[in-house]
Amino acid sequence: MSSHATSTIFVIGGTGAQGMPIVRALVADKKYSVRVLTRDATSPRAQELLALGNVSILEGSFADEEVLREGFRSCDGAFVNIDGFNTGEKAETYWAIRSYEIAIEEGIKFFVYGNLDYALKKSGYDSRFRTGHYDGKGRMAEWVLFQNEKNRDRMGAAVFTSGPYIEMVISPLTPMTPSIEDGVVTWRVPLGEGAVPHVALEDCGFYVRWLFDHPERANGMDLEVAIEHMTYADMAAAFEKVTGHPAQYIDIDLETYWNSPDLKNVADHPAGYNADPNDKSTMSFRDNFTGFWNVWRHGIITRDYALLDEIHPNRIRSAEEWFRREDQLGRELGKGSLWERVQPENWTMDSAVLKSSADFRTGKL
Repeated sequence: MSSHATSTIFVIGGTGAQGMPIVRALVADKKYSVRVLTRDATSPRAQELLALGNVSILEGSFADEEVLREGFRSCDGAFVNIDGFNTGEKAETYWAIRSYEIAIEEGIKFFVYGNLDYALKKSGYDSRFRTGHYDGKGRMAEWVLFQNEKNRDRMGAAVFTSGPYIEMVISPLTPMTPSIEDGVVTWRVPLGEGAVPHVALEDCGFYVRWLFDHPERANGMDLEVAIEHMTYADMAAAFEKVTGHPAQYIDIDLETYWNSPDLKNVADHPAGYNADPNDKSTMSFRDNFTGFWNVWRHGIITRDYALLDEIHPNRIRSAEEWFRREDQLGRELGKGSLWERVQPENWTMDSAVLKSSADFRTGKL
């Protein structure tokens, strides 16, 4: 038995879009128990997780050392995915560091850090590609792995690097929410001929479970995942093929993107809604997501798809495959077909895949 084997995992970010399928995957066969940190134990998402079994709830904030200590002390594994849209870059940097330090002090055996690509570094430190909610995590992922070089025997650590969820392309209140124009599903985004390495949320559950199941191999690993590098022309064609309804991708410039009705009112708000708008380090939505789209437009991020095929042979490999699965699942769950689900009149807050959108960006730090 590995010295890094775990049985009870403390999850920060468990009620988020990514956290929900990760908790489901961890407790699916009852090998692991999970303790989920949430600011509201009565929320529908928290209650949904409790109903899975082998899940307990700790109410409080990750921005509270005593809460962190209580959570880590009651577990031997940890998955930490701090909501950068809640904190902003500065606070995320501090609490990522303290989460790691407190976890090792309280006896966690294996620590997995939920990450996004360090886009600024991967671009050669070109500020056109600075993306606060990505770089804020990416810097800390490198820090975790650096600490792990000396601490790997005391507490193993791995990094789980995801990306934009493909669920966001059919959800309201995301940077790539579609519109319906003359009966055509339309994605108007500033992507050019670039491609987005979208990830599928259910596959995130598999990958994180794999990291905890294989701690000896995973120790020191940065597992970077995606479905494929997806052009939006191909994605629109896949949507049309699966649904039988027309779809299109239209490239637009950044000025047009930020002047769209859904974005112009938030463009100059802080990307991290609890960040101080008067702090010179706070990035606006406009600056944050300008960097975001530049990253995909210019092909800054890569993935090792052969490794992902090895780790997850049944992973989703294309937009068409995901649309087909999601269309069937939506019908089975009574949500309707994909075509019905992207109609604006059918959107509710339950349709919003991002927790910050569902909460109207009001969650306390």
